[in-house]
Amino acid sequence: MNPAQAGSVVFQNVRKTFGAFTAIHDLSLTVEPGTLVTLLGPSGCGKTTTLRMLAGLEHPSSGRILIGGKDVTMLPANERDVSMVFQSYALFPHMNSLDNVAYGLESSGLSKKEARQKAEHGLELVGLAGMGRRLPAELSGGQQQRVAVARALVLEPQVLLLDEPLSNLDARLRRRVRTEIRELQQRLQFTAVYVTHDQDEALAVSDKIVVMKDGGIAQEGSPRDLYEAPASSFIADFIGEANVVPCEIIDISGTQATVGIEGLRHVVPARGARPGRGKLAVRPNAITVEPAENAAFSGRIRHAAYLGDHIEYEAETSGGTLYIVDPSVDRPLPPGTQVAIGLKNRGIAIIAE
Repeated sequence: MNPAQAGSVVFQNVRKTFGAFTAIHDLSLTVEPGTLVTLLGPSGCGKTTTLRMLAGLEHPSSGRILIGGKDVTMLPANERDVSMVFQSYALFPHMNSLDNVAYGLESSGLSKKEARQKAEHGLELVGLAGMGRRLPAELSGGQQQRVAVARALVLEPQVLLLDEPLSNLDARLRRRVRTEIRELQQRLQFTAVYVTHDQDEALAVSDKIVVMKDGGIAQEGSPRDLYEAPASSFIADFIGEANVVPCEIIDISGTQATVGIEGLRHVVPARGARPGRGKLAVRPNAITVEPAENAAFSGRIRHAAYLGDHIEYEAETSGGTLYIVDPSVDRPLPPGTQVAIGLKNRGIAIIAE
């Protein structure tokens, strides 16, 4: 794929209704050329509808969509310079891999010879050189997914769309294929819009994540921004899982804030907070536990689960239940243990809402 083909995507105040139901509310979003942007969110949040509007499979009720600076709002799917990789791969079972990849090229008017040459190059790009004669049934799930990606890439679209592309793979294969997709995108510098409900997948592949909720954007930013500076309790819990803990913001000094949880004091980035009541997003691996009877911040172990390289605890505190990930597998704490709860320096953020 020619990196010069990479196009931008712009949604301008896009709204989509289905009868009386509004699926998308006033969506404005920009995808820069050569970046991979993930639409992330729970079922029903609007991410798939947004992708379908970009693909031309649905049309907005109002607003504009631009690809590479061109208004495509009402253009049909076949007149947009995009290619889509579907959740089901949608490979022709009676065609071998090479013919599957060449199919779109031949349909666009290329000679059979040129189409097959480009298809062979496409299979090389995704690491399947020499496997063109295999039928889809003779390939693993990950290999089938790469054939689907190759088929989309050889059309040299301005934008590649990926709709839950790894959902049919097992957990270990998902990790490998998501790495391959990310490396391919960075090497070829194509623009990609990627839809998933899997937070780890979004964190692993994205230049930017757009978290959607109830048909709108809850927060957008880099994976690190969303993980370390969630704008709401919803984002804190949805991206990477977090304990949302009530706190008292005691003092602000420059960019730092001193917060109190029961009798425990801790310093965190202020993020524009003001003194008063607040909430902290505390990652499970940012909590420490030690056996203790009387502590500034205390709790009682309710549940413990050994998972090889860490132990997961649930601890009851006066502020609610904490989910804790502790790497200290050599000193397990049985249920019923009274513990002192501490906080590490990373993985804690004041929630800005």
